[in-house]
Amino acid sequence: MSIKVSRMVEADIDGAIDTIQQAFADDPYNNWVYPDRSKVSLVRNRVSLTLRCRWGIEHGLFHAARSSDNPSKILGCAMWLPPHVPSEPQSWSLYLSFWYLWFNQIRMNLWYGRGGLSTKRYWIWKERQAEAQKELWTSDKGYYFCNIVTVLPGVQGQGVGRALMEEVLRMADSEGVCCYLESSRKIPNVAIYEKFGFRLVREMPCQDPDIPGEEGRVMLYCMLRDPKPIENGNNADSTR
Repeated sequence: MSIKVSRMVEADIDGAIDTIQQAFADDPYNNWVYPDRSKVSLVRNRVSLTLRCRWGIEHGLFHAARSSDNPSKILGCAMWLPPHVPSEPQSWSLYLSFWYLWFNQIRMNLWYGRGGLSTKRYWIWKERQAEAQKELWTSDKGYYFCNIVTVLPGVQGQGVGRALMEEVLRMADSEGVCCYLESSRKIPNVAIYEKFGFRLVREMPCQDPDIPGEEGRVMLYCMLRDPKPIENGNNADSTR
């Protein structure tokens, strides 16, 4: 199957959200942060993801993948955040965009409610994320941060995920910039990302203090990737 990857546009959002909701239906983090599955609202989740996609189209590196045989169907998507040089101040446009996104999320919560989201667990995860990134992000060039990569279950194993990953990995390699990602599923995700040059650097438990043991815990697996050398203008590791 021939895969085409392009920057996400407004018309891609609904299809991209379909891939996210299907691929993450049984994700450990998703199950942990929405512990009462009877309250989960896919409608609210779609609104939330739409807000995020619109932000990412403008400020991130959001891509959509499709088959050249059926370009109207989104097969997968990837949401990357570009590197930010620690020594440089955040731009006003980016700063204001975060506030605008936050304001719209507040409006969404007032209209749709929390949709089963455990805000306590959400902030536990965010705090552990911040802790990991503060300790692991040591490069003065910043990091390409892979926030989400999803592929429709029916086309997994057909090169869609590889095409999405390599779109930004080539960019990172050409700029000599490291990449970073996080996952809540060790098997098979860690082994899959290792094939792209990532290495597992931290395993962090996120524990709900009110529910001891594994029932109240999810793991945060942190992975880093050093830039690869470029040969003859192409990434030596590319198999596209």
